[in-house]
Amino acid sequence: MLIRIHPDNPDPRQIKEVVNCLKNGGVIIYPTDTVYAIGCDVYNKKAMEKLCRIKEIDIKKHKLSFVCYDLSHIADFTKQLATSTYKLMRKTLPGPYTFILEANNAIPKLFKNSNKEIGIRIPNNNIPREIVRELGNPIVTTSVKNKDKVIEYSTDPELIYESFSKHIDMMIDGGYGEVIPSTIVDCTDSNPIIIREGKGDITLFL
Repeated sequence: MLIRIHPDNPDPRQIKEVVNCLKNGGVIIYPTDTVYAIGCDVYNKKAMEKLCRIKEIDIKKHKLSFVCYDLSHIADFTKQLATSTYKLMRKTLPGPYTFILEANNAIPKLFKNSNKEIGIRIPNNNIPREIVRELGNPIVTTSVKNKDKVIEYSTDPELIYESFSKHIDMMIDGGYGEVIPSTIVDCTDSNPIIIREGKGDITLFL
């Protein structure tokens, strides 16, 4: 199923339609402020397993991230943040950054790996944030990559849908995506470390 949602002013009825899909164990592809992403409800075990099959990944080894609505969600899944980390996140979010933080014991069991770390995203895009707000808890986010490997990320939502329509339950067309993924910042130590330079100003972390 392909639906088109306006990225600036998402229709609440359409957002509820997406949320109903997630609550029923659906896997969706949706826009962010960087590349398109594939995700599901973090608490739905079957949906998580389906997502991992689609991406051909082992959840115990692969570090998936959460999309949160705002910083208030973060405290539910992470250990207490250093003041400097919290200020940094307040300064840069919503934005094209993924923060790696120390996870607490409240994260879903499927996410618990030996490192006990979790990625947090608050994208500057109203569609995923409104989905999370309506759902009441975070959704998984992992980038949608081209299978042909010629171009790493496809920007055209219709082409993405053509590639994944048989595997997912819903595709949200929120306009053309970006070709540059988020910048990943490891904040598990006192000093932030850039793990991957992507979209966004990295001088904020230096």
